[in-house]
Amino acid sequence: MTPYPIHTESTAGETAAEPLRVLAKAFGFVPAAAGLMANSPALISTFFAAFGHFRGGTFGPAERQVLLLANAVANRCEWAVAFHTLESIEDGVEPAVIEAIRRGERPGDPRAAALWAFTRSLIEKRGHVDDGEVAAFRSAGFTGEQVFEVITAVAISAMTNHTANLARPALEDVLVPHAWTAEYSTGA
Repeated sequence: MTPYPIHTESTAGETAAEPLRVLAKAFGFVPAAAGLMANSPALISTFFAAFGHFRGGTFGPAERQVLLLANAVANRCEWAVAFHTLESIEDGVEPAVIEAIRRGERPGDPRAAALWAFTRSLIEKRGHVDDGEVAAFRSAGFTGEQVFEVITAVAISAMTNHTANLARPALEDVLVPHAWTAEYSTGA
């Protein structure tokens, strides 16, 4: 159990309460990582703004989830893997793609594989990807703009994943069926 309070719309300070209200409406509950980030109005506000821009970008819902799930596995964040597994299912990601990513393996779908490979490379190499990796991502049908949108996904994932890794919240009931441990992943 986390030693940090997991805030709700009613327990968060005024600045942090509004993002939590919006997230509760969107998901039907305040995700634990967001409730934890509300301990810092600067963190929850920055996350909320960046996440809004990411959702308004050029990736569709399923592609966003492939990116976020790949980030969660790369960051070995048990809470975020469970959360993004649920969201991936709801957003129509193919079950075989979800399972491959959870195992830390390249998905069989070429477009999902390109998203997975590029996001993992950005994380592992801390942005020092080579031109060939960018070219491979672009040859899968992605744009130059989307190269930078992947960076946005990595940034918002760092905020949630690092928060959840630090605080280790219990999974919400809806996430329990999607529990994951880092040992499950062959690529972690």
